Amino acid sequence: MKTIADCLFAWARERGAIDFSHWFFPMRGGGGAVGGMLGAYKQDTLLDLDFSSKFTTKPMKACLPADRLFQGETDGSSFPNGGLRVTHSAAAFTTWDRSSPPFVLNKTLYIPCAFVTHFGKCIDEKTPLLRSMDAVKREGLRLLKATGLGKDAKTIYSRLARGCGLSSGREGYLGWEQEFFVIKAEHYKAARPDLVNTGRTLFGKLPTRHQQGDLNYFAPVPGTVQLLLDRVQGVMLKIGCPMAVKHNEVAPGQHEMSPVFRVANVSCDSNVLFMEVMNREAQRLGLQVLFHEKPFSGINGSGKHANWSVGTDTGLNFFYPGKTEEGAKLFVTGIACLAHGLRQYNELVRCSVATAGNDHRLGAQEAPPAIISLYPGQGFEKYVDSVINGGDLLGYKAEKKKQATGCSQADPIEANVEDRNRTAPFPFCGNRFEFRAVGSSQNCNLPVMVCNAIMASGMSYLADLMEKGLSHRDAVAQLFKENRHVVFTGNGYAAEWRQEAAKRGLPNLNTTPKALATWSSEKNQALFEKLGIYTKEETLARQEVMYENYVTSLKIEASWVFRHGPVTGVTGGDSFGGETGVFMSDPLESPVCNSELQP
Repeated sequence: MKTIADCLFAWARERGAIDFSHWFFPMRGGGGAVGGMLGAYKQDTLLDLDFSSKFTTKPMKACLPADRLFQGETDGSSFPNGGLRVTHSAAAFTTWDRSSPPFVLNKTLYIPCAFVTHFGKCIDEKTPLLRSMDAVKREGLRLLKATGLGKDAKTIYSRLARGCGLSSGREGYLGWEQEFFVIKAEHYKAARPDLVNTGRTLFGKLPTRHQQGDLNYFAPVPGTVQLLLDRVQGVMLKIGCPMAVKHNEVAPGQHEMSPVFRVANVSCDSNVLFMEVMNREAQRLGLQVLFHEKPFSGINGSGKHANWSVGTDTGLNFFYPGKTEEGAKLFVTGIACLAHGLRQYNELVRCSVATAGNDHRLGAQEAPPAIISLYPGQGFEKYVDSVINGGDLLGYKAEKKKQATGCSQADPIEANVEDRNRTAPFPFCGNRFEFRAVGSSQNCNLPVMVCNAIMASGMSYLADLMEKGLSHRDAVAQLFKENRHVVFTGNGYAAEWRQEAAKRGLPNLNTTPKALATWSSEKNQALFEKLGIYTKEETLARQEVMYENYVTSLKIEASWVFRHGPVTGVTGGDSFGGETGVFMSDPLESPVCNSELQP
């Protein structure tokens, strides 16, 4: 321990660190307001007493105390915890997540940590994710043994992945696509106290044009915003998280940045860090970043699509069709497991993205509906029926096609195996699935934990069938048959889908209270306990915290309206910048957007 601490101390000092911090993620929600999902930490100086000294009054020495590197202690009762900590029984401990690398930022060595009580109960966002990664590894290796696939694999990872550069990749990853709005800080602070207090505008009016001209998506980034994105990209690169994408989004003043893919817990850490860096760098430029899912009514809101997959240390990906027979069989097997998890624990997936802010976004033209379904592609949907009817596991032809452009100057394009479906909450994207319903202000840990949990449940169920004597083909066919109704490849925005989903028995939990009421069902409690992710007590505590976050967000909004009424001077006219349409050309030169209070 001392050797590790000494090496880390030397490394941090070379990068200018004077303090160190245990960095963790309490369950404090935020409802989209600035700072809601940022990490928690206190700064401890890189000094300690020299206990080897013979003097009674010990001198100081510069160091990172080894015993304080791996574990810290703080008050667990002052953070939301669902009753797991009370003031007269308040101790809670931070412990280093050794699979997530430390980094130096603003003269502080950050040490990513889990956060648990004196009795080992999790009261944070990270610990359940780490437990779910263990569950995927355990159940995945068991499934590989049962199928005879991936015999050389020693471990399995859950990862987040952005689409860039992954078309031919074999392994799975996890990566986020962070959307946000950027406005002038002076407008935010002086003109819109409703934005300051609630994260969204409660009164106002859309401009005549707003986003209807389709002028903003992938348009040139305004100069000051470009400077912000460039600075953030530089900071993230220095701390080990290279960004892959930055661009304008659909709504005026809306933008997106995405990183290179990483292992799930590391990627989740980097997203929280990204929001912190974005806020800090924006302040230095006189700007304000808004992470609320729907800061302005009537224009697109913001999401944080989580591109997720599961793969082995030997390069096999459960969600990549592959070029070998082994890869093809694993792909079909993986989607069967996912279909089982999405159908059997449909409500759990919906709960993972249920927040006050996301209620304003889900189901609109920029987000999938609250009905959770699986989109594996239209070609694969036909193949599912073939397997159910006795077809072979190698019957799916995952072939990319060349599509002519119709002009001699541009080469034919190589189209993906399956088309994209932006109305689906869980579409297939070539070598991963994209959980599109995640809200922009959320911490990725909870949604990804649930993805891991439902996948592990499918792996476990399929392994059970095969260990009882069912063949690989027949076991996969049974999973598809039992969960066929969760597969949907049509238009998720269509009114007909809501009616069809009801016939299929898929719930439409279109508000957070409806969703959260299902979180602690006996079925969900049993799943969490079986996989070692939550105890019954932890499941109930998490539900209480989610209710608390929702109610608090709405109470703050209602209290603000009751006390202040409409914002003076901005309820009439075009509040984006007047009839000149300044907002559409450069949002930084106009008054801040505002909108009517949504029901």
